[in-house]
Amino acid sequence: MAIRKAALFTNEYPPNVYGGAGVHVEFLSRELARLMDIEVRCFGDQDVTDGRLRVRGYGAWAAAKQGTDPRFGGALDSFYRSLAMAKDTLDADVVHCHTWYTDMAAFLAKKLWDVPMVLTVHSLEPLRPWKVEQLGNAYHLSSWMERTGIEGADAVIAVSQETRNDILRLFDVAPEKVHVIHNGIDLQQYQHSSATDALVRRGVDPNRPFVLFVGRITRQKGIIHLVNAIPELDPALQVVLCAGAPDTLEIGAEMEARVEAVSRDRDGVIWIREMVPRNEVIQFYSAATVFCCPSVYEPFGIINLEAMACETAVVASAVGGIPEVVVPEETGLLVDLALKEGTFDPIDPAQFSHDLAQAINRVAGDAALRPTFQRNSRRRVEDHFNWSAIAERTRDLYQSLVRREP
Repeated sequence: MAIRKAALFTNEYPPNVYGGAGVHVEFLSRELARLMDIEVRCFGDQDVTDGRLRVRGYGAWAAAKQGTDPRFGGALDSFYRSLAMAKDTLDADVVHCHTWYTDMAAFLAKKLWDVPMVLTVHSLEPLRPWKVEQLGNAYHLSSWMERTGIEGADAVIAVSQETRNDILRLFDVAPEKVHVIHNGIDLQQYQHSSATDALVRRGVDPNRPFVLFVGRITRQKGIIHLVNAIPELDPALQVVLCAGAPDTLEIGAEMEARVEAVSRDRDGVIWIREMVPRNEVIQFYSAATVFCCPSVYEPFGIINLEAMACETAVVASAVGGIPEVVVPEETGLLVDLALKEGTFDPIDPAQFSHDLAQAINRVAGDAALRPTFQRNSRRRVEDHFNWSAIAERTRDLYQSLVRREP
């Protein structure tokens, strides 16, 4: 039978988006709704109907942190909301979950409503051990929910080939069940802008070159390594850090101390601590001389697509799915990163920061190379990462599962 309706389960959905997974679900649901009916069940209080797209939010469990280690709250709340999502009447032909927060929602819905289950892997808990700082022993609960979902799914989508390799290495899942479908980008929304009012309001001089970081303050995103590179950057460069929402008090304090230290003998280090709205962050991408993604773990790196769509040269670490997005010497530069075995700690953090600085200085200082990277970046995004094509591939995967149903 033809696929009629799909249900997407997610933590993040507008207006509550703070990472790449939320951006992914926002645009995938919009494009899929051009092809079929879509119901999104998400964390929050959303209640929206827009054509063939229906969005319903599920509120938090008020007691999640009461009478327990408060670090357990996030995982316990996710389990609670997952149960609520799963038990509500479902009339979809397939259920599709995103991130460990809702893996159990889809797993339980599959059992309750007898529908095939698709799971997209945006990151993997076994490869984020630093989350123990954030979740305490509830990290083991989040890991169990993720493993149960992945190994119980009818199909698993990996956002990069490297992520597929990790799934097959770490989980008991048949290779034929794991499919690579890359993230995408809205090419109409993410494009070069000449506006600079958002920069000026936040103290950035649009007439002076700058290197840009956009992301959360987490171990995964490697922002501390970029901050440690600042003393070696060309003094002519401003450093603009659009970085908020620290995972823990500890990394927040470390960020405070390092930014203060590197700013003592250098001007132009600008730390923007709030989440910059999308229409304004596009101005930052467009005006940046270099965008830097210093992640130590990155299954795909949708942030690089956003910068490239705005015609910005990228310097990024050569980890995870990033080399499937950024083409070295064509759209930007990749920086090698050697990690301690079994960890995501650089073997030589000082060398990594030094190499980041060298790559940033090279791109910023080469007036002939940079325009080539800028043109090639936009072209690559247009050719390979269009959301409409990604939605069609996802629809085809749904359809293959529905055909198997008796």
